[in-house]
Formats: sequence, structure tokens, C-alpha cells
Amino acid sequence: MKITALPQIWIIVLMVGLSQLSETVYTPSLPSIANDFNTSPSNVEHTLTTYLAGFAIGVLFWGRLSDKVGRKPCIISGLLIFIIGCIGCYFSSNIYFLMFSRVIQAFGCSVGSVISQSIARDSFSGPDLSKVYATVGSSLAIFPAVGPVIGGIISEHFIWNDIFIFLSVFSFCLGTIVFFKLPETHHKERRVKISILDVLTKLIKDKNVVSCAIVIGSANGIIFSYFAEGSFYLIKLLGLTKKEYGFSFLFLASATMSGSLISKHLNFKYKTVDIIKYGLRIALFSTSTFVVIILTHYYYISIPAYILIVVTILCQMTTNLGLAMTMGNTLSLALTKYKWCIGTATSLFGFAYYCVCSTINLGMSELHNGTLLPMPLFFFSIVIMMLFISRGQGEKVDL
Repeated sequence: MKITALPQIWIIVLMVGLSQLSETVYTPSLPSIANDFNTSPSNVEHTLTTYLAGFAIGVLFWGRLSDKVGRKPCIISGLLIFIIGCIGCYFSSNIYFLMFSRVIQAFGCSVGSVISQSIARDSFSGPDLSKVYATVGSSLAIFPAVGPVIGGIISEHFIWNDIFIFLSVFSFCLGTIVFFKLPETHHKERRVKISILDVLTKLIKDKNVVSCAIVIGSANGIIFSYFAEGSFYLIKLLGLTKKEYGFSFLFLASATMSGSLISKHLNFKYKTVDIIKYGLRIALFSTSTFVVIILTHYYYISIPAYILIVVTILCQMTTNLGLAMTMGNTLSLALTKYKWCIGTATSLFGFAYYCVCSTINLGMSELHNGTLLPMPLFFFSIVIMMLFISRGQGEKVDL
């Protein structure tokens, strides 16, 4: 059946952007949350870990359900669940209820991430699909930057709970837009029964898919771990204000956007697998430089806090640039052979890489010890692992 109305790309951007916004907007408040609940920084960082775990479960659930009942009903239902999770976060009286509410929030919010990919594949193909992904990828650099800025302003002038009121209002407005403006792209005539076990078996046996899931999950793990650990790192240890910390993400966003644009330009000249390697080498250079400078500070010569702030932000900017080059191209390699079951395959693939991402974030929170050492050493180790895993990636599949 031919789709009579194509979805507007800006709606797809907003759906994916909600998850990015929800992940990052409250990070400037993490030290305040630790103080208010009288709990450890590791416990507070676990709220991001539980969020990512709930997100992984949601990705698996919504993608599969949308193949059966359509995309639009799932999006509206997911946004309503997200609002319920936000209300739970607002009224949380202890860290454990906040963790639980974050799981509900993430479960609902994940609908935008997985179904937006399915909507794009339902509606576009070939060069048009590549343009949609390029537009969405470039636009999404905005949300991780805007989130901490908004969160920093709210937490400085109001209370951290008010951040979840902001998210509820944003989600309600998005739901209204979806209800009136988004066409259904997966009609009954196109819905076929697909065995999730058969798809899962094929994906697990596909070494390219497995390596892509680990690489994408690890890259996201580094980025989200910085959101969690970075607030304690820059605010508690190096003295930035919440507002300054929030505005620092504008620099990180510019680096992420630059990585996407560089990757888009290189795609005209180089193979996808080569661009992935270039991105990982850039990340390796930045993380190793970060490690050397922090080790020098601890064991050889004390470096002033303002220099360490600049070094931290510059190194993370360079890391984000390299990871942006890596993630977009790795994603394009992952599911090229699974268009016949793309909704289910996207769900399973997303579940896998968010599990990896959640595990890495958990590792970062457990390594937190109140010093500057764990974050750079951990990030360096993850990039080394990504380089090893990505060897031979795309040998049988290239774009």
C-alpha cells in the first residue's frame, strides 16, 4: 500500500530528541539530588543506569508492538507513560523511588527512539532515507546541549524536581502534535507476522550485527557516562557552577555536529568501515591525551583547576567528534540485510546496544571514587575495546 502522506522530518526529530532531552536535562542537578536524599554519588548516577535499562526494555517492547498495531498508537501511549514517570520523579521522596520512576519514564520515552526509525524506513528509501538520517543525526546534537543548559538554569533558580514538570509539558505538547500531524505509516495491509525468535537467532549469529551493537552501545556508554560522572567531576571537584556546567554542553554539541558533518563529507570519498576507524582513532587520541594530563596532575605537577576544566571539555569534545563519526556509520552497516523484518530487528538491535550502554554506565558509577582519575582511564579502556571489536567489521557488508 502506498503511503499517501509522508511524515514531516521535524516531528521525527522531536520524537528522538525527547529521549536525548530526558537523559541529559537533569544531569546538572545530580550533586543536589545526592545532597537532598543524603545518598552517595554512585547511587545518584545509578538513576541514569536504571533509565538506560528501562529504555532498553522499552525499545524491545515498542518496536515489536508497533509492527502489530501501528506506529501512531504506540507513540501516544508511550508519551502518556513517560508523563506518568515524570510525575513519579517529581514526587520522589528517596533515591530508590526516583530510580523506579526513571525506569517508567525511560520505558515510555523509548517509543520515540525506536519507532522514529521504523517510521523513517516505512516512508523513505534509498537516498531519501540517507538524507533523513543525516538531517536527524545533525539535529540531535542540539538536544544533548540544550538539555543541560535548561536543567542548569532550572536547578539554579528553582528546585531540581521542576525539571520533570518541564519534561511533562514538553511531552504533552509533542503528543498533541503527533495526534494531529503525524500520519500512520504502517497500515494493516503491510503488517505480517514475524517470529521474534527467528529474527533473534539470525542477529545473534551475525558477527557484523553483534560487533555493531557493541560499538554503538559503547560509544553511547561513554557519552552517557560523561553526563553522569561529569557533573561531579566539573561541579564538585573542579568548581564549575551548575549553569556553567550546563552551558559547557554547547561546546560538546558543536563537536558532535561537526563529527556528523565531517562523516557526511567523507562518505563521498571513503568506505564506511574506514570512516569508523578514523573516528575511533580520533577518540583514542583524545582519551589517551586526557589520561596523560590527569596522571601528570596527580603524580608529577599540580595543574590549576581552570586548566583542567578546559582540558576536560576539549578532550570530551574531540572524543564526541570521533564517536559521532563512528556511530552514524556503524548504524548504517548494522541491519542492511534485515529490511524484511526491520521493526523487530530494530527493536532487538536497540535492546542489545542499550544493554551495553547501561552496563558501561553502571561501571562508571561503580568506579566513582571522588577523584579525577576514573573517568579518563575508563573512557580510554572502552575506546581500546571498541577498536578491537570493530576489526573486520563490515567485511561482508559495506555501503
